[in-house]
Amino acid sequence: MPFDIPTHLDFDVEFEDTKVSDKKYVINGNTGEYLGIVGNGFTCASHGDFYRGVMDTLTENLEPSDTMNAKYKWRTARNGAWTMLDITLPDMQVEISTDKHSTTIGNRIISLHGIDGSCSNQVFFGQIDFFCTNGMIRGEYDKVRKKNTANFSLESFIYELNRSRRDFYEETAKMQVWAETDLKYVNVQSLLEDMISSRRKAEKMYQLYCHEASQRGHNKWALYSAFTNYASYADERNGFNLRNTGHDTQAISMFTREQEVSKWVSDDRFTQLEAA
Repeated sequence: MPFDIPTHLDFDVEFEDTKVSDKKYVINGNTGEYLGIVGNGFTCASHGDFYRGVMDTLTENLEPSDTMNAKYKWRTARNGAWTMLDITLPDMQVEISTDKHSTTIGNRIISLHGIDGSCSNQVFFGQIDFFCTNGMIRGEYDKVRKKNTANFSLESFIYELNRSRRDFYEETAKMQVWAETDLKYVNVQSLLEDMISSRRKAEKMYQLYCHEASQRGHNKWALYSAFTNYASYADERNGFNLRNTGHDTQAISMFTREQEVSKWVSDDRFTQLEAA
């Protein structure tokens, strides 16, 4: 799929002084819309310049066979001031199998960019489960984070990108071990109540685990799939609806869930989980 910046996101960023001496407005240069207020010292690249830089780096550092069938999904918030590009690389695949189910995991690259100070330039690496399209990010340790400036450097991104192929296959090998870790005699409900501070959320997560286990079997992979389902959907499919606050923040809230899942799978109670 050819890469194009959506027209409504490919605009120059302009600034205008406010009546407060150390603040300025952030403005969409195409529409004139005021998008936020930042400090006088704030600078940033436009969405278009940032993402074209990301894609140029991908093209230069990955094999053509890896990116040939890449798929791009855009999410936005804060009237277009916050953006997320979710890239799926379906040509990099590994099968994960349990005793009753198999699915294919593909490589995934997630890039965030904000022009109103709402986030710094960030790139995450992860996987996507093609069985149910649950997204998965690997964790904070795989995040490339840079200060949001006009002189943004992709050097760290290039390093992580070159490492990402090895990490992807190492991570999927670990997931196969999860698929083979039987939890039939583990009290998963109590485990979730210990790990998740909200009792109501823990109860709903247990129900989601039971659903995943009915398809994938009672194993650690099914528990992880319940987590990633929570981070991928917010409707009647899993019962984890988002509250309608009247603000343009749903995309940010969903990505926050992915970071929450990343913390859960880094928790000792999950990492040390073994078959009983």
